[in-house]
Amino acid sequence: MLHTRTFKILWLGNLNSEFGGAIGGIINGLLLYELTGSKEWMATMWLCYFLPSLFVQSLSAPFLNNINKEKVLYIIQLFRSAVYLLPLLGSIVGINDITIVVLVILQCTIGILQPIYASISFSLIPVYCEDNKLVSANSSLDATIRLMSFIAPGMASFLLLFLPLHCLYLLTTLLFLLSAFSLHQLPYSTASSSVNKNKKSWRSAFIGGYQTFFSYPSLWKLTLLSSAVQFAVGATMVIKIPFFREELSGTSWEYALFAAAFPFGYVLGTFLLAKLPKNDVTLYLGLFGGGLSFMLLSLTPSITLAWACELFGGLLFPLFNAQGVAKFQRVAPRDQLAELSAIRLLFFKSNDAFRDFICLFAITNQEHLSLYWWAHYLFSDWFLLKKHPCF
Repeated sequence: MLHTRTFKILWLGNLNSEFGGAIGGIINGLLLYELTGSKEWMATMWLCYFLPSLFVQSLSAPFLNNINKEKVLYIIQLFRSAVYLLPLLGSIVGINDITIVVLVILQCTIGILQPIYASISFSLIPVYCEDNKLVSANSSLDATIRLMSFIAPGMASFLLLFLPLHCLYLLTTLLFLLSAFSLHQLPYSTASSSVNKNKKSWRSAFIGGYQTFFSYPSLWKLTLLSSAVQFAVGATMVIKIPFFREELSGTSWEYALFAAAFPFGYVLGTFLLAKLPKNDVTLYLGLFGGGLSFMLLSLTPSITLAWACELFGGLLFPLFNAQGVAKFQRVAPRDQLAELSAIRLLFFKSNDAFRDFICLFAITNQEHLSLYWWAHYLFSDWFLLKKHPCF
């Protein structure tokens, strides 16, 4: 799946970045809870990431077209590696309040940098891949993210058996440095002479970006569909623990297998996609199959069948996700792809708060099963009843 040297470099940079980010997120939460023992502080820490991320995502799009994208990625990873040293310095000082403050600074900084990194990285995939390889390229990158989210908790737990928590910040810093080193090897895709070319005011560039986005029906329709899918997947992830523990009376180790089934299935689905034709039939199959897995999960009386439903959903989801992303990258104007990808990601982030509200309502009102039916509707029926509005 790694077709060119430049794409291998981009993939390796993302691999180290995702692994470092996953471990960093785990140890940030553990350290904060160790210092405060407060659920309110955990919620505050999430807001310290989400609000700056949403703010930057909404305002950064006009600046992303005419920049040296590879250089910006390199600088972002250097900043990330440096900022993850702050909690270690706070622990050396030995004052808890200072450590909490640097954790807040860390979260805010990551929230600012992540949307820029994600938009630029997304826009570089078609630069380093042939058009007919976009689906497999996107599926391999997405599978890497899923795999890292699966491996990171176990790796962090293993390392904490014989290392103090603060030492893991050194590992996170090292991973981001390795990512920066990899990305620094990428050739510049934006010529220096074009960086300052056709500069516009932020306001005119902002308006122009949205005009371009909505002038391509396939872009905004596909974005709305993907937003609905992300809403469904994210919502069901939030209610998985109460559903599994209360509805199915599962134990902790059984839930661990349940949580691992989807990412494991996703990695298998990436290999399955490589063997299947890349067309609308397989895309619709992945969309409908993912929704069907949620519906079956709401009906299953057995933990074994619940594992199978999650594995089944993970297996089929790449068929939709990788092909949908590739369609967006093909349709969007290449010279505006970074800006348009930022707008696309803004749609995804904007529904996060609404999704969390729905999940809170479902959990407090014991409506776990109905939420799985909602997910099935968003995931598949809405799309099929509209007779393929995205293409």
